[in-house]
Amino acid sequence: MADSREYLTQIEENGSIHISQEVIASIAFDAMREIEGVGAMSQNMTEQLTEQFTGKKGTHGVRAEVQNGEIVVDVYLMVKYGFTIPDVAKKVQDAVGVAVGNMTGYSVKTVNVHVSGISFN
Repeated sequence: MADSREYLTQIEENGSIHISQEVIASIAFDAMREIEGVGAMSQNMTEQLTEQFTGKKGTHGVRAEVQNGEIVVDVYLMVKYGFTIPDVAKKVQDAVGVAVGNMTGYSVKTVNVHVSGISFN
């Protein structure tokens, strides 16, 4: 892969399957949009700096990596005012884990939810 994207790679008998981390981010983002109480996605500091200095768009506040053949997903979001943070976070963990696992075929080891604030919209 010649570009600067990060890929999750699965070696098969007849070749390799490369899934862009941006694809994982899109799957996770779509799953989170369905959860009542998710106010907005937020970028971590690395994404903010990368976007600011390179112009490259961030990954919707989602980071994914493969560890020992399993996906670890970190999501950064804001919770809408009036919702219970642990309840929303648990629903996000469940929805993202199922969606990413079903669409990629990888086992999702963990979904870490980082709540960076409260959304009043």
